[in-house]
Formats: sequence, structure tokens, C-alpha cells
Amino acid sequence: MTHPGKARTALKRGSLMAAANWQVVAIQAVADTTFKLLLAVPVVGGAVLVTTLLGRDSSDVLAGDLREILIGVAATLAARPLALASYVFGLVLVLAGGAVLMFLVKGGTVAVLVLADRVGGPVERPPLRMAGVRRAIQFSIETFTGGAARLFRRYLSLGIILTVVYALVAALSLLLAYGLYRLGGDRPLLLGSVAALAISLFVALVTIVNVLYLLAQIVVAVHDGKVGAAIRDVSRFVRGEFWKLSRVFGVTVLLLVLGTILSVAATWGFYLIAYVPLAGLIVLPLQLGAWLLRNLLFQYLGLTVLSAYLSLYRSFVGDGADTGAVPSSR
Repeated sequence: MTHPGKARTALKRGSLMAAANWQVVAIQAVADTTFKLLLAVPVVGGAVLVTTLLGRDSSDVLAGDLREILIGVAATLAARPLALASYVFGLVLVLAGGAVLMFLVKGGTVAVLVLADRVGGPVERPPLRMAGVRRAIQFSIETFTGGAARLFRRYLSLGIILTVVYALVAALSLLLAYGLYRLGGDRPLLLGSVAALAISLFVALVTIVNVLYLLAQIVVAVHDGKVGAAIRDVSRFVRGEFWKLSRVFGVTVLLLVLGTILSVAATWGFYLIAYVPLAGLIVLPLQLGAWLLRNLLFQYLGLTVLSAYLSLYRSFVGDGADTGAVPSSR
């Protein structure tokens, strides 16, 4: 079969593949919501612990977003090392459990999209016909669960590697920030600028690492191979299709920024309406609906990008992607 050779065509194909298998978008959204709810448990538990130990008002402890609550609770518990250690242990345990769930779900999702891309045909070529879209519909419970079970261990290994890389990136950012601060003469006025630079560097490096991690997941699923071989194949793929990958990445960042801006604008609009008497009863279901729509939209965008990278990769390796052979260097 033919594969798209351009980034724009790959994105078009990816959007159609994700839409044809909309069930995986819904499953990803449910898994993401479950992970966030699991993360809320130690946050609320930490707030209860702080109010119990120190007698602080719970409304003050829970003020702010999730990151601010976590930092505030940890700072408050710092004076009690045993309580802080217990809180951190519970938080890490919940994060690990949620991450394992996400790895399991991602395995099934990628397996479905790989099968859809393999048998879907040139669905992106005009004119758009329902027969072509139907051919790309490959979701089934058996395909999803089979892919989740087959890929879980390797995706878990990739997740462990990702965690280690995150730690190294964080250490690098902190060391760079500390070095710049010392070079500046330890002046307090530089602290804010150095911290902003460290955070910007961390976010940029983590974004690049996440793209490489996604590509590794795709390669593992396409060839059903080992993690080490997949990492080597990703290196060859990036070198061979760097500009196409860069264009897909650029469009993705632009869409994410636009989606975030629209989401923030809609959220503030609902907040303003909520101040009107009796309007809060109407706004609440609208807020829930907007949150659900936002979650589904971002999951769809993420799977569109995954399918676009998948199409570019299968175009890069040619027939090797269908036979399970390891791609040759180009």
C-alpha cells in the first residue's frame, strides 16, 4: 500500500484514522480522567493531614491549582519529616499506579491505530468516501485488549526509561540554573530570571523527549520488537525524516496553543457568568460539558499526531512495516 509522503498529508490521514476509531479517543479520555482523579486522592489527603496536624482551615489549604496545593502541602509538612515521607510515598504510589494504567491503555490504542493504518488504504486521498473510512475502522475489544496485553511490558520499560530521562533533564536544568546564578555573583535579583530560564529549558527538553518517546512506542508496536531495537530505529527515523517530523511537530504545537487559549477564554467566560445571581445552577453543567469536550478534543488531537507520525514511519520503512522486519538505514 502507499503511504503519505508529506507532513500535511500525514496529518490529514492521522485525523481520519483517529476519527474512524473514535472509541480509542473516548478510552484515552476516560483513562486520563481516571489518572487525574487518582492524583486528587493524595492531594486531598495531604490537605486533611495538614489541617489535622496544624489546625489550619481546609479552604486555605485547598486554595489554588493542583501544583500550588501540592507545593503548599509539602512545604507545610517539611517541619514533620515522618508525615512528609508518608505523604510523598503515597503520592509516588498513586503516580506509579496511574502511569501503569496509562501504559496499558496506550498499548491497546496504538495497536488499533497501527492496524488501521496498515489496512485502511489511501483514505486521505480525495474524494473522501465512506467506503474508505469504513475500511479504516479497526477498533474491537479483542484488538484493543490483545494489543494492550502484548505491548504492556515493553511500554512499561519505555515508561521507566522516560522517568529516568525526566530526572536527568531536571538535574541538568537545575545545574545550569545554579551555574548561571553563581556566575552572576549570587545576586538575589537574578534568582527569578535564572528560575524562569531553568523552567523554560526543562519544558523544552521534556517536549522533545516526549516526541521521541511517542515515536519509540510507535516503532515497538509496528514491528512488535524490543525496546532497544526500537530506540535505534527511532534515531534512524529522525535523521531520515527530520524536516517532515519537524513540520508535524510545529503544527501540533500551534494547535495545542490555540486550543489552550480557547479553553482558558471559555473557562473565564463561565466564571464571569457564574457571578450573576442564579446563573451558577446553569453554568455548572455547561462547565462540565466544556471540560468533557476539551478533554476529548485534546485526546483526539494527540491521537491524530500519533497517527501522523505512524504514517510517516511506515512510509519511511516501506514494506518492512508490513512484514515485521527491522527497517534498514537510509
